[in-house]
Parts: sequence; structure tokens; C-alpha cells
Amino acid sequence: MSKRNLAVCSWSLRPHDPAELLERLRATGMNRVQLALAPMVAQPEIWRGVIDVLRANKIVIESGMLAMASEDYASIARIRETGGVRPDAHWPANRARAAHVADIAKEYGISLVTFHAGFLPEHAGDPARATMITRLREVIDLFANAGVRVAFETGQESADTLNGVLDELERANVGVNFDPANMLLYGLDDPIAAFKKLLSRVRQVHAKDAIGSGKNDVWGRETAIGAGQVPWKEFMWLVSTLPSEVAVVIEREGGERRVEEIVAAKNFLQPML
Repeated sequence: MSKRNLAVCSWSLRPHDPAELLERLRATGMNRVQLALAPMVAQPEIWRGVIDVLRANKIVIESGMLAMASEDYASIARIRETGGVRPDAHWPANRARAAHVADIAKEYGISLVTFHAGFLPEHAGDPARATMITRLREVIDLFANAGVRVAFETGQESADTLNGVLDELERANVGVNFDPANMLLYGLDDPIAAFKKLLSRVRQVHAKDAIGSGKNDVWGRETAIGAGQVPWKEFMWLVSTLPSEVAVVIEREGGERRVEEIVAAKNFLQPML
């Protein structure tokens, strides 16, 4: 059996420039990264050369990440309004950013890019859902034309809703980036039950932990891996059933000890890979 790749999200390390990203990656002892690509669009004077720097130092880019324009995670209500392709006011900017990121991924041979679709309406007849389906097809096709697969981040809807949307999209090159902690943070599904429902569509996994608030309108609390409510043994056993090319990518979005906690997460997960 092939060894499954373990990587880390670049944004979890909070770097200010490519040199700092490289320094912090080395401090974790990891040589694979999911790279935030939007900074190459928004701050090209700083980030334009990041991929060349990483590859020159034998860092493998596992995948890319597209953050849509003007996303605001201050509260669940706020990200519901601003996240993904849902907000009408930001759609032109989001489409332009997606096209630019698709070009970058093509240029550098990055085969997978993940992003939040935005809060997908539960009911198939909802006009907002129809609008999002149209926009998502457009984004997926931009990447498909560049030879790049995409995967939706999980958490902002239930597994059943996400499966329904994926069926409705009718696109072969889209899958799921499954994050068990997001199911707890948004309070919309159970991590294991949702993972089982989406398993055949998983293209990448984010390793993150959290404690739910018990409500779907109040943030749960992210924790270091192993300190939250994700049942890791059961979760990683399910991961073991996925194709070996599906990577596990450590993500940490809270706390002030990022490097230390990512190292601890690596040591916690590696025996289960």
C-alpha cells in the first residue's frame, strides 16, 4: 500500500512572505503544503514568486486553496452573507479571482484547488440555490479548462445538501475537501456520519479539531488536534479506505502556538496514516 501524504495548510502558519513560510515549514519538519493561491492575486508584489521559492527548497505543493473575495468569518451570520459564490455583490470579483487562480494552477501544475462554495440552500427549488449552481458550474469549468480539479470545503451545509448539489452540478472534476471540525464548528452535521455519506467524493482531507456549540448559529470552538470532539481513530480508519492519493492536510486556524501545535498534530496523526 502506498504511503498517504501528510501536508499542512500554508495559512495556518500565518506567514508574511515566502521566506517566512519556508522558515515555518522547516520548523514543522514538513515538506508538503496546501498553498493559499489568492495572495498571489491580491498581493503579487509579495507572493508572486512563492511557488518557485518552495520548489527550489524541495517543498511539494499538495494542492491550492482559493479564498473568495470579501469573505468575513466574524460570525456564522456574517460568513453566511459573504462566503463563497453566494453574495451577488462579490460575484464579478470572485469569478475574476477564480479565473486568475485557475491560470496560476495551470502554469505551475497544481492539480487540485479547494474552496468554500458558500452556504448552499437546502431545498432544490430555492432560487438562491439555482443561482449558486450556475455560478459554481462556471467556476468548476474555469478550472476544468485549465486541467485542474476542484473540491468544496465542507461544513457550511449538511452532507445530504452537499451531495444533492454535487448531483445537480453534473460535473466530473468536482469533489469534496472534508473537514471534520467544520461539521462541529458550524453545527450542521455529525463528522463521522457526514464523512461516510461523502466518502466516495472526497479528494482531500483537512485534519482539524473542534468542540461544537450545540447550535447552528453560534461558532463552536476550534482546538488543537486531539483536544476536541473529532473521534480520530474512527475518522482515520475511514480515511484509510480512501485512495492513497487523497492527502491529509493539517489545518489550524486558532491559537498562538501554530508551529508547535502543527508538529504535535503531525506526531498524533502519523501513526494512524
